[in-house]
Amino acid sequence: MRHRKATVKLGRTSEHRKAMLANMVCSLINSKRIRTTLPKARAARSLAEKMVTLGKKGTLADRRRAISKLRNRAAVSELFGSVAPAFQDRAGGYTRIIKLGKRSSDASEMVILEWVDYVPPVKSKEEKPAEAGT
Repeated sequence: MRHRKATVKLGRTSEHRKAMLANMVCSLINSKRIRTTLPKARAARSLAEKMVTLGKKGTLADRRRAISKLRNRAAVSELFGSVAPAFQDRAGGYTRIIKLGKRSSDASEMVILEWVDYVPPVKSKEEKPAEAGT
């Protein structure tokens, strides 16, 4: 039984797992959406939601806790500056996981992890590639 065992190990050592999840959350903060496997996305979502909760409080101690977890001052300043204030009225559920299907090489379930308020940019039809030979 796995009762009261919250850590998803992902087949990695504890330091590798912490570094990988911190890197994934920093990438999520900077680029607003990331593409990864389902187990990694579920583990990263947990850390990302905790970091947004710290960002919503906004104290110096919370900023220091976020820096110690994420190990990236630029990502933490982005988190506290723009990401967390956008979720000030929301009580949890800051991320969503969109399933993409199986990866062709090893049949891993691929997903997109993104913020719930993220709107992907729309490609305009006016942009045409440059004509060749002119």
